[in-house]
Amino acid sequence: MEFKQVSPNASMLYFENAISEEVLNKVQHAFHVMQDIEGITDITPSYTSLLIEYDNSLHSHTSLQNLIKKSLQETLVSMSTKKKHIKIPTDYSKGEDLESVAKYHHLSIEEVIHLHSSTTYRVYAIGFMVGFAYLGTLPTQLFTPRRSTPRTKVPKGAVAIADHQTAIYPQQSAGGWNIIGHTDFDDFASFRIGDSVEFIRI
Repeated sequence: MEFKQVSPNASMLYFENAISEEVLNKVQHAFHVMQDIEGITDITPSYTSLLIEYDNSLHSHTSLQNLIKKSLQETLVSMSTKKKHIKIPTDYSKGEDLESVAKYHHLSIEEVIHLHSSTTYRVYAIGFMVGFAYLGTLPTQLFTPRRSTPRTKVPKGAVAIADHQTAIYPQQSAGGWNIIGHTDFDDFASFRIGDSVEFIRI
């Protein structure tokens, strides 16, 4: 764990460089602990780090670092209590790129659907747009590059994959991920770092 000051009122907290569930658990734990620290104004989590913005009239970089370390040590035993499991009903018949993904991997469409829907994912990060949760990790058989030509309009509710991740588009937007299904799930604000997610075929 390493702290680095990036501005007069912001610091980065870095964990290990590798993306893993162990590191995600540490990010999740720190994210939830820091919600209760007075003077922290915003926290932006990513795969292996946290950007911490704070009121520098209440904290210096060093005093905040010491306070965070102390709080993390005191609450380590409760780090798993915040995780919840979210089930996403998914219609794979609306996957515009399902056939091309299957061909890319030399799999049948049924095999792609089975692999995607039989995996439990974790929320590693939230970004790109409000409610867009980066879910990992896909089975290695489904690691798929982004489309060479992004779509100008990806519909809200599109279930898509790119590289080692899967996600749901929370609103219509441009995007280059491969669409393999659609969901009417609409509670995107419920996603939190560390949550587990399961896609249920309908």
